[in-house]
Amino acid sequence: MRAHDSAIDPGTIAPQTATTPHTGAGTDAATGAGPDTGMGTGTDAGSGMGTGPGAGTDPGAGTDTSPRPGIGAASGPGPGTSSRPGTGTRPRPGTGTARTGAFLAVLGVAFFSLTFPATAWALEGFGPWSATALRVLLAGILAGGTLAVLRVPVPERRHWAGLAVAASGVVIGFPLLTTLALQTSTTSHAAVVVGLLPLTTAVYSSVRTGSRPSPLFWAAALAGAAVVVAFALYQSGGAPSLGDLYLLGALLVCAAGYAEGGRLARELPALHVIGWVLVGCLPLAVAGSALALAYEPVHLTGHAVAGLLWNATGSQFLGLLFWYRAMGLAGVARASQVQLAQPLLTLFWSVFLLGEHLSPAAPAAAVAVLVCIAVVQRTRA
Repeated sequence: MRAHDSAIDPGTIAPQTATTPHTGAGTDAATGAGPDTGMGTGTDAGSGMGTGPGAGTDPGAGTDTSPRPGIGAASGPGPGTSSRPGTGTRPRPGTGTARTGAFLAVLGVAFFSLTFPATAWALEGFGPWSATALRVLLAGILAGGTLAVLRVPVPERRHWAGLAVAASGVVIGFPLLTTLALQTSTTSHAAVVVGLLPLTTAVYSSVRTGSRPSPLFWAAALAGAAVVVAFALYQSGGAPSLGDLYLLGALLVCAAGYAEGGRLARELPALHVIGWVLVGCLPLAVAGSALALAYEPVHLTGHAVAGLLWNATGSQFLGLLFWYRAMGLAGVARASQVQLAQPLLTLFWSVFLLGEHLSPAAPAAAVAVLVCIAVVQRTRA
């Protein structure tokens, strides 16, 4: 069910298979359903001479001068079929598709890297429950309006369970738990702890889908996770806090939300996934906002409003839209490893936007994490 796909969710085109019937003498246009009139030796025009469906997409380099056995007026089907995918119409699996997925994953991570600094800003004027509920409410309104304009149909019942898991992880659990954690933890500390998310996502996805990433994949992922853990312990002085417990819970629920959403994004457009996840949470967001605002004081400031708006639009809607599409193209386990770079990006924003002190270990951790990402991206998840 892929009605009214979003602009960033390009459909893929299945390779055309052309069958070339013989009808007499002439040339064989191997693209589309062009007539094959081989008289002795046929000429395969790889540049798209056919008049049938799919003409003009045969990537054959140059001219195919393979012998054609048709002598006289042959009326049966040609000696073979052409199933070469057309160039320029569909990225080759593992190359163009994977690169597109990696690019969208980078965009998603760039949006996510601002989540913690934006949350710290939002907490300047809102309580943790208000900041979370209003974030979901605004994102849900934006998603609902988008779905209504594009007339996106409701997903089939078989998708509802996966959507519910995604909602509980990325819309409710992770935002709430990380917001509670940031009341006692700095954004830099939270960033490096949540750096374990790629590994937990890969593990959940492997168990859930039965996939078996290569040993090199796991070695690189574990090495990246080890770097993140070491960096986190260095930042906190080796003593876990209550905020760390909140962050651990956020890791577990978010991994499930990422994996389920990424799995659905292989069947549905990414806009359908995150759009209906947010719309489904609107009733809870409305009730939660009303209740939280009644009990938590609000002090509107420029930072508080900007942080809330960014988390609603950039992190909760657009970031997840890019992210789910990336996982749908490149696979959950593979795309999730790009997120190893997120803690370091968040550290930069913590210094630039919040004035927090940057640990001298950050450059070394950055190099180590980027090496792990490069290794993971060269393995087949």
